[in-house]
Amino acid sequence: MKLGSLRSAAVTLAAVLAAALGLTAPAHAGEPGLPRLNITGTYVTGISSGGFMASQLQVAYSGTFEGAGIVAAGPYYCGKGGIVLGLIACGTGLISTDPEGIEQIVRRWSAEGRIDPASNLAGKPVYTYHGTRDPLVRTSVSDEGVRFYRDFGARTAYHDTDPAGHGWPTPNAPLSCGTTFYPFLINCGNDPQGEMLGHWLGRVNPPAASQSGTLARYDQDRYVPGGLAQWYSMGSSSFLYTPGSCAAGAACKLVVALHGCMSDNKFVGDRFARESHLNEYADTNDLVILYPQTDISLLRGNPQGCWDWWGYTGGDYAQKSAPQMRAVLNQVHALGG
Repeated sequence: MKLGSLRSAAVTLAAVLAAALGLTAPAHAGEPGLPRLNITGTYVTGISSGGFMASQLQVAYSGTFEGAGIVAAGPYYCGKGGIVLGLIACGTGLISTDPEGIEQIVRRWSAEGRIDPASNLAGKPVYTYHGTRDPLVRTSVSDEGVRFYRDFGARTAYHDTDPAGHGWPTPNAPLSCGTTFYPFLINCGNDPQGEMLGHWLGRVNPPAASQSGTLARYDQDRYVPGGLAQWYSMGSSSFLYTPGSCAAGAACKLVVALHGCMSDNKFVGDRFARESHLNEYADTNDLVILYPQTDISLLRGNPQGCWDWWGYTGGDYAQKSAPQMRAVLNQVHALGG
C-alpha cells in the first residue's frame, strides 16, 4: 500500500474512533464553504498559542505568508515537541529556547522540504508585541523570537515597552493594560493593530469608526484533513470578516488572525473575531480577516483549546504536513490566497 493510501486509511480510522468516543463535531446545517475572493497577499497574526502558531505558519509556509504578527509568544518550534520543556522554555524562560539549535533545525527542514525554503524569510515584515507585565511568556522568550527572525533576515519591528499583561491589546478592549484574565483583550492606550498593518503594508488608512462589513460563520470541517476538525482539536466552524468592497470583487489582502488559549468559540463565541480591532482596518484598507478556531479536546490533552505549539497532534506539528496548519492553509487557498 502506498504511503498516501496508508495516511488516508489512518485518517478514516481516526474519524471512526472519534465518532465512537463521541468526539464528532455538531452539525452546522447551512454553514457554507468559504467564498472565493480576489486575494492579492496573505499575512498571519496571533496571540499566545495563536502567536506561536502564527510563527509556525509563517516559517513553514514562507512562500505563502508575506508577513507575520506575533503577540505574547516566542520563537518558531519553541516547544520542540514536549509540553513540559515547552512550558519551561517557552513560558517561564528559566531555560533558553536554544535559538541556535532551532535555527539549525529550520535550515535542515528547509533543505529536506519539510518546510518552505528558509531563504524566503529574508526581507519579510514581522511585527512582535510583548508586554513587560506578561506573567506567562517572559521577555527573554519574546526576545529570542525576534532574534530568530532577525537571524534569517526578516524585517522586524518590536513593541516591547507597554506594561501589558498576557492579552491581545486594542484601543477598545475592556480590560486594563496589565491584566491577564479572560477574555484576554487589554487596552494599553495605543493601537498595535495599526502599527502591525503599517509595518506589513506601509501606510494604512485610519480604521473605520464602526464595522460595516460582514462577520459570518463558515464550515471549517471541510478544510481539515479527514473532514473532522474535532479529531485535531479544531472547531467545526471558522469566522470570516469581509468588507463590502472585497465581497464585490476588489483586490484585497487576507489576514489570518489566531486566537489564544481559552479564546475559541467554546469560550468566547465570536468575541475575538468581533473585537480584534482588525475588522475596522479591514473596512478602510480592503482587508479580509479569517479567524480559524480551535476546540477543547481531552483526548489530545488540550482542555484550554490552545493551538498546537508543542506537538499534541503529532511530531510534525511545526512542519508543512501538520494537520492544523494544513487546515488553515486549505482555508487560505479556498479564499484565493
